[in-house]
Amino acid sequence: MKLAFSTLGVPGLPVADVLRLATTHGYHGVELRAHPEEPVHPGITPAQRADVVAAFKEAGVSVVGVAGYARLADESADDVVLGEVRGLVELARDLGAPFVRVFPGGGESADADVVAARRLGVAAEFAADAGVRILMETHDSHRTGADAARVLGAVGHLHAGALWDLMHTWLGGEDVADTFAALGPYLGYVQVKDVASADDTTPLALGDGVLPVAECVELLGRHGWDGWLCWEYEKRWYDAAAPLPELLGGGRELLARLVSDSA
Repeated sequence: MKLAFSTLGVPGLPVADVLRLATTHGYHGVELRAHPEEPVHPGITPAQRADVVAAFKEAGVSVVGVAGYARLADESADDVVLGEVRGLVELARDLGAPFVRVFPGGGESADADVVAARRLGVAAEFAADAGVRILMETHDSHRTGADAARVLGAVGHLHAGALWDLMHTWLGGEDVADTFAALGPYLGYVQVKDVASADDTTPLALGDGVLPVAECVELLGRHGWDGWLCWEYEKRWYDAAAPLPELLGGGRELLARLVSDSA
């Protein structure tokens, strides 16, 4: 398994500084939060995209994925949602990133599964042309692996997969073994994190909270899964959380030890 962290933990940080953190602390990759308040998002120019590619290549660090905010089952019109997804796919293609993250975003809609699957099926076709895989995160209306698998099973496309957010499946009451069983055929990569409790999701250093990080990594290793483990530290939403840079070294050491123990 390869180790990465998300720029959600260092909001607004220039690419050069993100890469300095990655190389200093031994991370193999970075998940780029693709929001207009970040330095890398679908609105940047071709020249800026080329600069990002060159910087990552020079640092020897991979772009794991482009973490977008498109919501597949949103009430917006198809062309609006699919246009947003297409912009993310094109950005990922230009950066050489294998994955794009989207949310289900179905709210309380009774037909969220149908809408999400229909749009994801269309998006998977142009993602395939771009050599990119679209991953629907276990989140909001489809928090568990079982929820996500309903959509992904209906799509049945190699370029449509799942991003396993460990916190959300845990909050949904799903055991890690059940999540893996549901998402295994679709799994792109895994986001790990730690929090104090279900009622207090302020991000903590890995290993300092209640999430089953060790159990998750052990299960992945036991099944021979060899993808990306990405630490998503949600500093952007929690001003009181400790700064991520001072935690990155300890987090990498913990994940590396867990990966080694799971082999």
